[in-house]
Amino acid sequence: MSQLSNFKRRVYLDIFAKFRDKLLRQGRRRRDYGKCPVTGEPLTMDDIVPVKTGKIVKPRPVQAASIPGMLGMFQIEWDGLMLSNFALEQQLHTARQELSHALYQHDAACRVIARLKKERDEARALLAQAERQVPMAVTTAPNGAALSNGKRAAEEEEMDPSGKKIRLGISGDVIKELQDCNAALSQQRKRRQIPATLAPVDDVQRYTQLNSYPLHKTNKPGILSLDIYYPKDIIVTGGVDSNAVVFDRPSGQIVSTLSGHSKRVTSVRFAAEGELVVTGSADKTVCLWQSSENGNYDCRLTLKDHSAEGLLETTALPTNVEVRFAYTLPFLDNWVQAVTVHATNNYFVSASLDGTWCFYDLGSGLCLAQVADASESEGYTSAAFHPDGLIIGAGTSGAQVKIWDVKSQANVARFDGHVGSVTSISFSENGYFLATAAQDGVKLWDLRKLRNFRTFSPYDEDTATQSVEFDHSGSYLALGGSDIRVYQVASVKSDWNSIKILPDLSGTGKATCLKFGPDAKYIAVGSMDRNLRIFGLPGEDQSES
Repeated sequence: MSQLSNFKRRVYLDIFAKFRDKLLRQGRRRRDYGKCPVTGEPLTMDDIVPVKTGKIVKPRPVQAASIPGMLGMFQIEWDGLMLSNFALEQQLHTARQELSHALYQHDAACRVIARLKKERDEARALLAQAERQVPMAVTTAPNGAALSNGKRAAEEEEMDPSGKKIRLGISGDVIKELQDCNAALSQQRKRRQIPATLAPVDDVQRYTQLNSYPLHKTNKPGILSLDIYYPKDIIVTGGVDSNAVVFDRPSGQIVSTLSGHSKRVTSVRFAAEGELVVTGSADKTVCLWQSSENGNYDCRLTLKDHSAEGLLETTALPTNVEVRFAYTLPFLDNWVQAVTVHATNNYFVSASLDGTWCFYDLGSGLCLAQVADASESEGYTSAAFHPDGLIIGAGTSGAQVKIWDVKSQANVARFDGHVGSVTSISFSENGYFLATAAQDGVKLWDLRKLRNFRTFSPYDEDTATQSVEFDHSGSYLALGGSDIRVYQVASVKSDWNSIKILPDLSGTGKATCLKFGPDAKYIAVGSMDRNLRIFGLPGEDQSES
């Protein structure tokens, strides 16, 4: 079409030039003409500006020679115009999307800033309220007398010449109580039989994930420890978010959230028929939580025997006050890494990275003994009571496993061979086997001959085994790392067969803690996300409900 327009323009200009020359020539012959129509001045041939046009006229294109061809040319130009219009509309749509996204980000940022400011102001107000309610000084009561609010006061403790506190020690009465418990449990163990209600191997091989419960905060995900109180089927978990959560598995409801630690909760245990919860934390403290009539667990005592101060602190905060703490990188030297409760439910032990373990009276919170190995400087990373209660197994950051005699507080045995920190330790209910987990996998120890008789290395050298646990009957062994593996327990000389491998569905590749449910009917697993996962037999959970 553009070629046709240029051709017409050239024709018109040629005709106009010839017509103009003709008029000028006629005006020279007539006086009435030959003048400028504007000024009236006479014109000469020198005043004429020649119009230069191409003498060669390009022929029409073939498409313009017919009406269908011209329609095709018009269609091509129309298509080009539409494509250009479509490209402009796309650019406009993209610009609108980018503008909308930028406005949404700005609005979200403003909302986050406003929420953070509100939480900061609330935390400041709650902290000021807590400081007003906690007494500035606690009156010392002789012989651990109880205060009017039911909480024991801090006691004046004598110091030895090196500046360490002098403990009362484990008395003869306490040792006799431990020995009586040991004798009773040993007699029961001799008559022990595998319960008929225990989940058979065929059922365990069909275990799959039944439920996943988000118990902890999303901004600091991670479950580091869990425990189960079998008679009530309630579970307590300790998380990176500095909280412990008591969870009722049959109903799927949270019973209580235990907020009081300022750093991650590294170990949790039930005591006193589920009425007490003991928690250890990276803030160097151990807390005792008492069940109340409304179902919540309130902090009864905060023990600081592993901290530099070594003080016992009592708190008297209202039950409806929740204090939130900002998480900071922990000072590793004094982390409380493990708590374990004695079979009498009257005593418990805490183990710390400061290289000591403390023996406590559960009722009063008194630290009766604080034991350190003078020949070693490694801290403790895991600990557990033997089922009979007279020895303690403790794993260290130096890849050793130490066996301590509770009566004499003496290190009676130690096992070497692991690589990396001993992350978990578990005694079998038969009292003969000890399972320990570390970077290089799981080792099984025969306590009768004090030797390693089997090693499981399920993962590569860069993947640590995070947890290991016998079930309550001593029939199954489970370990957790990048997945969860269940073995059938056998004798020292027989093979321990792997009967089930469960995937770590958290996507973190770290199953940090696990525990068998009653009669091994399910396996509770905590990982480095906020969810507690229950693995069991499909349909079993619905039938129980």
